[in-house]
Amino acid sequence: MTDSRYEKGLETLKGISSDTAERINGLLKDICPDMARLVVEFPYGDIYSRPGLDIKTRELITIASLTTLGYAKDQLKAHVHNAFNVGCTKEEIVEAIMQMAIYAGFPAALNALFAAKEVLQEKGLIGA
Repeated sequence: MTDSRYEKGLETLKGISSDTAERINGLLKDICPDMARLVVEFPYGDIYSRPGLDIKTRELITIASLTTLGYAKDQLKAHVHNAFNVGCTKEEIVEAIMQMAIYAGFPAALNALFAAKEVLQEKGLIGA
């Protein structure tokens, strides 16, 4: 693992969410600091930083993917936050999730909408 991958990933991640790398490092330092490094290097240093798609599109794709998984609520909420950070609208996020009802089923889409709703409430974009 090279420092350049980590630095590139850190730069990309900080452009999306300024405190995520520090938070991940803090959560994993006692059990698996190597995983924290991999989370920065691979997704953000190798994939998110590629030129083929903009960050906004990548976040919508990530939200869709996490919706289809159906078991990654914390990560989904983090990426909904990230999507807002990079300029996505509430409507874009909701539409990406709704479309996944076709492929992942209504339960997965509903669970994702409920997770997104929590983020929207935190941001004061909808009522409690």
